[in-house]
Amino acid sequence: MSRDSEHLGTRVAAARRDAGLTQAECATRVGLDRSALAKIETHKRSISATELVRFAKVFDMRVEWFFEDAPQAVLSRRNAAEPGAPSPGIDRFTERIAREVEFLGRIGGFELLTTPALEFPDTAEGAESAADDARGRLDYDREEPAVGLDARVANVGLLAFSWEFGEDGADGASVLLERGGVAVVNGSNQTGRRRLTLAHELGHYLFGDEFTTDWRVAEAPVAKREGRIDRFARALLLPSAVLKHNWRGGEDTRVDAVRLASEYRVDMTTLARRLDELGIGTPEESARVRSTHTGRADIVDLGLLVADELAPPLLPDAYVKAVLNVYRREEVSAARALGLLLDTWTEDDLPDLAPLPADAIWSFVS
Repeated sequence: MSRDSEHLGTRVAAARRDAGLTQAECATRVGLDRSALAKIETHKRSISATELVRFAKVFDMRVEWFFEDAPQAVLSRRNAAEPGAPSPGIDRFTERIAREVEFLGRIGGFELLTTPALEFPDTAEGAESAADDARGRLDYDREEPAVGLDARVANVGLLAFSWEFGEDGADGASVLLERGGVAVVNGSNQTGRRRLTLAHELGHYLFGDEFTTDWRVAEAPVAKREGRIDRFARALLLPSAVLKHNWRGGEDTRVDAVRLASEYRVDMTTLARRLDELGIGTPEESARVRSTHTGRADIVDLGLLVADELAPPLLPDAYVKAVLNVYRREEVSAARALGLLLDTWTEDDLPDLAPLPADAIWSFVS
């Protein structure tokens, strides 16, 4: 048995466990006996090229990933995980995106900005200051609503994707690359929660966390570090000055809640938490905010804008442009380009390629 075959057997076993498949389930999908798969994983049987393609299809991964190491942050995450535990779907998706981003970087598709690392805040006040710092880096004014957040985070090197993982899936995940990073948001959630999740993943990115998966953002009880990042995320979306200047409360509690939640595109739970942590309003007002639902009459009466940010599937413009760039340069085929675009495009959507000049053949024969 060659070292390459041993290497492939180890990678197949790891990919199977990440996918949460038993040997029997995996063997059936690939078209092998379970005993044959067991021999592959224990380095007692080699793998044919056609079998490797079938394994890649079952694991929803590219064949070359069996031969290439994952990004360092992904490897660190695996090493820290419980041995044999399946990887959540959002983790596997995030790894796929991280690999594709690094691939585009290697072939000159684009280069992300260096991460503008911020010092992790030790206090709640520090989290507020870090949020103010981040808003400045994202080019938001002091009280400006942080709309279009997915586009702004790209300006600090973070690529934000939104994909459906179901209501029971994790809220989000993020991974730090050698340059820049990737954030994935569960698009199955409502707009306010999607935006809060992205703000939270931005916090992980700016504070230098290698690879994180957040199952339920801003739900107590949370670890101290997560609590600080939750505070950062809420402050990013709802600066303290906004509430201090605009919250009236009392008889106006419901109107204030509906207006602010709409303008700053947050859910009522986030708004209520901000009122509580800033000591603005009364406990009764916070409770009323939590029970408030914006209705159609509110939209008409108050002239509210209905926004749907981070609706899935969403790929960042910088990433899509990078894919189109390498496709136009014929660095990748149409099929590979569509794979990079996560099959959200069809071949008819791709741009026409420039025709080769008449003498182009001489570049191949001379």
